[in-house]
Amino acid sequence: MKKETFVYTVTDPNGLHARPAGLLVRKAQELKGEVTISLRDRSASLKKLLAVMGLGIRHGDTVTVTVESEHAAEDAARLQRFFSEHV
Repeated sequence: MKKETFVYTVTDPNGLHARPAGLLVRKAQELKGEVTISLRDRSASLKKLLAVMGLGIRHGDTVTVTVESEHAAEDAARLQRFFSEHV
């Protein structure tokens, strides 16, 4: 199992609200491995909408996304591209 991490600062003026969070969770669910998102001292599975929403990610927050899978580099790149287009 390989591990890849990236950091992203939320640019959407509304933060990670329900619509993009739902799309993001669906994208993460397509991946085979584990995906977590962290904000400050809290983290959640990126595959669980309520857990992600519970982090209360706002505009300007910097999150860390960790992907653990056989194809971690490719999976992380796909998620990073999604973040830059939608969040």
